[in-house]
Amino acid sequence: MPELPDLEVFSANLNETFAGKKLSTLQVPNDKKLNVTAEELRNVLSGQVLKSVTRSGKELHFNFEKDVLGLHLMLRGQLHFFEEIHAIKYPVIELYFEGDIGLVMSDPQKIAAATLNPGAVAAPDALDKSVTVAFLSEHLKGKKAAIKGILLDQHQIRGIGNAYADEILWKAGISPFSIAGKIPEEKIKDLHDAIKEVLTDAVKEIRKAHPGSITGEFRDFLKVHTQQKEKSPGGATILIEKKGARKTYYTEEQQLFN
Repeated sequence: MPELPDLEVFSANLNETFAGKKLSTLQVPNDKKLNVTAEELRNVLSGQVLKSVTRSGKELHFNFEKDVLGLHLMLRGQLHFFEEIHAIKYPVIELYFEGDIGLVMSDPQKIAAATLNPGAVAAPDALDKSVTVAFLSEHLKGKKAAIKGILLDQHQIRGIGNAYADEILWKAGISPFSIAGKIPEEKIKDLHDAIKEVLTDAVKEIRKAHPGSITGEFRDFLKVHTQQKEKSPGGATILIEKKGARKTYYTEEQQLFN
């Protein structure tokens, strides 16, 4: 699943291509996750000029003159540019802009979602200015869940997925199995700093290595969440714990609080 840094780059590239263009029409080959009928979506958005494309958590927002179209790629969704027509498999939604350029969101699992005017959410984006040391300290206070689970819960902080949770916690020197409410104040500051640093550095890395990307997951620069390395930059062995379909990558450099 694409995470915050991937989607930050995608949104910038989509904005560069489509901002200022009028949506001629759209098609919804798979309306399973759509919150309105395909006809209603078409009637509402067709003819509107796209003002910008932005990212909110793990969702892309196409901000038209009057309405917003949210696209969530879920696990295996992908975005594709096309001109005039396309033969892309498993299309979920197709956007046709003036000038014969279009965008398709596809998903072989058919769970990628399109939403008209997604509602406001209470959880802050991981890069929002409201995610301060004080916010994290208050938010984690008394919580008995593992800190990695807190970071992954999109109802608490939005945008972080499995790979970047591991990277953030390694950078902060906190074991992913630490009880959130037991993490001391000085380490919460380290966590705050790691969230900002890891995510913003990843955006820069992806822009540098994959400047025009609008789909995919780019992980080759990660320091511990990788199968390509046996040691962390600090020289510690990278350990892997699997729970269900999810793997956690960590090292003994990270302190356990319980």
